[in-house]
Amino acid sequence: MSQLYIPAANFTFLKQLRNNNNREWFNARKDEYLQHKETIEAFADGLIAQLNTHDVIETPNGKKSLHRIYRDTRFGADKTPYSPRWGGHFTRATPQRRGGYYFHIEPGNTFFVGGFRNPNAADLKRIREDISYNAQPLRKILADKTFTSTFGALRGEQLQKAPKGFDVNNPAIDLLRYKQFLLVKHFTDDEVLSPDFLANASQVFKNMRPFFDYMSEVLTTNANGEAVV
Repeated sequence: MSQLYIPAANFTFLKQLRNNNNREWFNARKDEYLQHKETIEAFADGLIAQLNTHDVIETPNGKKSLHRIYRDTRFGADKTPYSPRWGGHFTRATPQRRGGYYFHIEPGNTFFVGGFRNPNAADLKRIREDISYNAQPLRKILADKTFTSTFGALRGEQLQKAPKGFDVNNPAIDLLRYKQFLLVKHFTDDEVLSPDFLANASQVFKNMRPFFDYMSEVLTTNANGEAVV
């Protein structure tokens, strides 16, 4: 596979779109947009190939992974029609592999995310019950040097108080308050435009695996180790 990278011209286009976020400007440069979009699709193709060396991804190709650049302007005060960024996600294959990968590529604001943004009530209850019973496996993952050097700490929205059904004095109350479980890695523009970005991005996603493996086991087996999916 040839070297895949994001050229500086791609970021130049996004910066121009941010400063000229209107349909007239965009439509006059539609061909340029499509060329840059193809570059990101190819990059995403390469990232899927890299991910499939250490995970199993069901997203078929980079084109299918990308989010639309067109904004839904029906709600909210911001009526600008375009999102000056490239965003997309990759889905892990089969119900036994929980968690998902997301990328956001934007000048001055590039970050990759993995985890559980909106776990349903049943999944959130199972996660909390496992943490309440024994938080050490998760704490070990969150304290690992590779984890902390890549992601810093666990991110996500938290409750102000103890969740219903859990004691505020539980030793794991700091973890039980989480409503989301997210791992976030930010990149500088120089890092994004580097020829090494594809390999580095893949490594960031690979570094999420201990966390994903833990969560997948919690959500797909019962206390006896029997499958519940």
